[in-house]
Amino acid sequence: MRPKKVILCVDADEQRLSRRVFLLETRGYRVLRAASGAAALKVLHNSLPLAIDLLLTDLILLDMAGNELVRRTKRMHPEMRTIITSDTVSSFDPASTADVFLPSSTNTAELLERIRILMVRKRGPRKMSPTAIAAVHASKVYQALAAQEAACA
Repeated sequence: MRPKKVILCVDADEQRLSRRVFLLETRGYRVLRAASGAAALKVLHNSLPLAIDLLLTDLILLDMAGNELVRRTKRMHPEMRTIITSDTVSSFDPASTADVFLPSSTNTAELLERIRILMVRKRGPRKMSPTAIAAVHASKVYQALAAQEAACA
């Protein structure tokens, strides 16, 4: 069984947030919710790298703009995929921030398809933990020393 993908969903509108959480959970995603940018940043700060697969945020939050949340998220977790939605803006240049921009009026099927595509694009080799990197490095150093010792003997 494949582990569930994790989505952090951020929206100041509690009804819209609840609808999105319900929609995503019924499609098999594990959803973390936040009602503000600060709450989302706290969740992100406390998460391990690659623990959250996608940030889905509204453009207008109570305490910061969604694009600022995306910028800060990318600084903490550069590999995280991001989607910004908005019901007040119909077009947006996502080049500087989010991977995808969608108007809030986007139908459910298109939202789910965009999420699916971003999740597929994210797949690839997992980054090694610092402990694993240190172990590989120590192994290579040991092998080099053993080879030098054998050459001297």
